[in-house]
Amino acid sequence: MPTADPPPAVTDAATARAEAVLSRLQLLVTRKLDGLLQGDYAGLLPGPGSEAGESREYRPGDDVRRMDWPVTARTTLPHVRRTVADRELETWMAVDLSASLDFGTAKMLKRDLVLAAATAMAHLTVRGGNRIGAVVGTGSGLPAPEQGGFWRRRREASAPAPVTQPMVRMPARPGRKEAQGLLRAIARTRIRPGRTDLGELIDMLNRPPRRRGVAVVISDFLAPVEGWARPIRKLGVRHDVLAVEVVDPRELELPDVGVLTLADPETGVLHEVQTADPALRARYAEAAGNQRGDIARALRAAGAAHLRLRTDTDWLLDVVRFVAAQRHARTRGTTR
Repeated sequence: MPTADPPPAVTDAATARAEAVLSRLQLLVTRKLDGLLQGDYAGLLPGPGSEAGESREYRPGDDVRRMDWPVTARTTLPHVRRTVADRELETWMAVDLSASLDFGTAKMLKRDLVLAAATAMAHLTVRGGNRIGAVVGTGSGLPAPEQGGFWRRRREASAPAPVTQPMVRMPARPGRKEAQGLLRAIARTRIRPGRTDLGELIDMLNRPPRRRGVAVVISDFLAPVEGWARPIRKLGVRHDVLAVEVVDPRELELPDVGVLTLADPETGVLHEVQTADPALRARYAEAAGNQRGDIARALRAAGAAHLRLRTDTDWLLDVVRFVAAQRHARTRGTTR
């Protein structure tokens, strides 16, 4: 797929805000995460690599596909073959900037949390000659439905609406300066009305086919699971996949604040909800729990590492814990 031109920039005020948020995030990430990068080369998702290393005795949890059968036969004890992590990997991020990301009721918007996750991923991967690129989904680019008729304004328009590009590919390049330019381009991306086709966005990481690397999908995963489950499974066949799920607490439970008017940011549809009803709040929490459970099961079935970030918690601490857990798992012979 040819590289598309970047989408139109947002207003000057929004651009200035995005630049300020990004500068603060880069400083925070650099100060907090540099300690994790001391010593030998280690990537964000230290996968099995392709270069053969030494053998060691099998431990529970090791990948049986890495069994060293000749050593096992000689010693009569099961052994697995260690491999050396690949250098100069290519990391691609699929960044979902649907209209549902322009929402937040805690410390930050989900959009800011997506940018924070992308900043951390770039900082942890751009070293040792690694390249990083991104595909960004910005909604369907279609207007929200109006009351009294669906797409009325489009039907009544005398001229056809201009065709917009809801997804843009930013080529992978090595170096911190290029990574910072990539993050600035993501921060300045304008969110369009409508919902990004998350399955198509993820599938863009499969085209064209690339050598084994790291694929990071950053989204709230609110799109129907059946629409993106198969593409992410396909992605996991060739690459190490990390799914970063961004969540706001109000998506998990409703507060008791009386009558609450809610607007769907992707469609513009309004709903009035009586949050004082405990039965309604319980049903909402149960439905939200089932939805998040479906997302987690789909990611687990795809073999993807799953990192959940919330707008009401210390997201950087969550990233640190996740990276530490991944590296600890590597020393035990497993990456999941």
